[in-house]
Formats: sequence, structure tokens, C-alpha cells
Amino acid sequence: MRTDIYRFTFARAVDLVEAEGTLQLAILATEGLLGEACVRMEASYHLDAPRCAVLVDGGTPAGNAVVRIFTAFVTREFGPDAFSVRQVSRPARSVEVPAGAAA
Repeated sequence: MRTDIYRFTFARAVDLVEAEGTLQLAILATEGLLGEACVRMEASYHLDAPRCAVLVDGGTPAGNAVVRIFTAFVTREFGPDAFSVRQVSRPARSVEVPAGAAA
């Protein structure tokens, strides 16, 4: 199953607040490339503090740029061995069709 959600998992030694700050810089850099409105509409992330992870939706042009820039920034800031990044499965969405609706 193809997905565009990326999970960045950080070593316990990495301060997740600093990693989120670095993500905010990546978002700002993406705004410089694509514009603030585009990034506001297309980029999203979720901080998973108990698992020392950040999930970034890379399924849009802005989201993909954030993923790429964030990867470069955290590699430079924390080192290549301080985190891992991988694509993760998106949960299946159920779609309800109202009774009487045409299929």
C-alpha cells in the first residue's frame, strides 16, 4: 500500500521540542518556496511525544517539500544516526453512502 505519511523517530537523547522547532523552520523554508497560503492548506504534521516521533503528511507538493527539507535539517542538526524516517500506512477510511443515494 502506497502512503505519503512519513514517521520520523528520534533517539531518546534528542529533545523533541528542538526537533519540532526544526520542523517549523522547514515549514518556513517551504513557505519561501511555495508561498504561505499553499503551505497552510497542504502541509500537516502530528507530534507523537510518547514515541519520540513526528509524523508528516508528504502527500502534497508542500508536504513533500517539508519532508525533504526537514530530513536535511535534522540530519545536519542532530546527525544521521539520531533519527530514522520511514513511510507508514495510512488508516483505511470508511465511506458511508446515505440510504437512497445513487452508487
